[in-house]
Amino acid sequence: MKVTIAATQMACNWDLKNNIDKAISMVHQAADLGAQIILLQELFETPYFCIDTQNEHFNLAKTLSEQPTIKKMQTIAKDLGVVLPVSFFERSGLVYFNSIVVIDADGSIVGHYRKSHIPDFPLYEEKFYFSPGDTGFRAFDTKFGRIGVGICWDQWFPEAARAMALMGAEILLYPTAIGSELDKPDLDSKNHWQTTMRGHAAANIMPVIASNRIGKESSKDLSLEFYGSSFISNHLGELVCEADRESENIITHQFDLDEIALYRRDWGVFRDRRTDLYGEILSLDGNRTKKKDSA
Repeated sequence: MKVTIAATQMACNWDLKNNIDKAISMVHQAADLGAQIILLQELFETPYFCIDTQNEHFNLAKTLSEQPTIKKMQTIAKDLGVVLPVSFFERSGLVYFNSIVVIDADGSIVGHYRKSHIPDFPLYEEKFYFSPGDTGFRAFDTKFGRIGVGICWDQWFPEAARAMALMGAEILLYPTAIGSELDKPDLDSKNHWQTTMRGHAAANIMPVIASNRIGKESSKDLSLEFYGSSFISNHLGELVCEADRESENIITHQFDLDEIALYRRDWGVFRDRRTDLYGEILSLDGNRTKKKDSA
């Protein structure tokens, strides 16, 4: 099956209606370019409010059943016949999550994922807002293939990518918000960011797509400049499309998932895995076996 995938990037501000309208416009433009799976960036409805800690930002969260943008996107996905992973700030009971739903080409919700890895750095104060996700990693069957979706900080963990691959994902998608670092103003992590995910593509032999935001966003005395550079990597880890650092953009690429599946099968990586040797991965300090022996 041949599938065309799009990654988008845009700037956001506190005109929430404008952000949502812009995202919807980009979905339509991507569909006009032939895209069948369209990835929007992390938390596109609002600025990246995690720059600092403000209790009033919890008012931005909605339950899945009450989320109006998701309902709009369901209608759009059905009208355009496209798959849309939609990022949102989720309230569930007394806790809050950084979440995503996957909307299939018929407008139905086929899955729900809550961000597993929650960062805690200056300008990226997500632990103040989000509880660690409780869904586990997931892969979702859609009209255009089985996809795995991680959210931003998840993309730095090879275990997450491998778990989704083992669940049968054929494509890995990462909506993202990343840019400058407050305590390291000279650091540009763009190449490191891309290389890490391209490694997931090469190791798991499947395309990886990331959608980042652009622009400078500020809160009180703090500011964060996002570097865009949304990209599409093929199953060999090669960069096949990349947006620039500053402009609102849509990039697309077509993949033949059947050909990639044969390559993945023939390469033997999954055949030759040694699950009996990987116990240390289940511990934080790598001493799971030692601790078990001393028990």
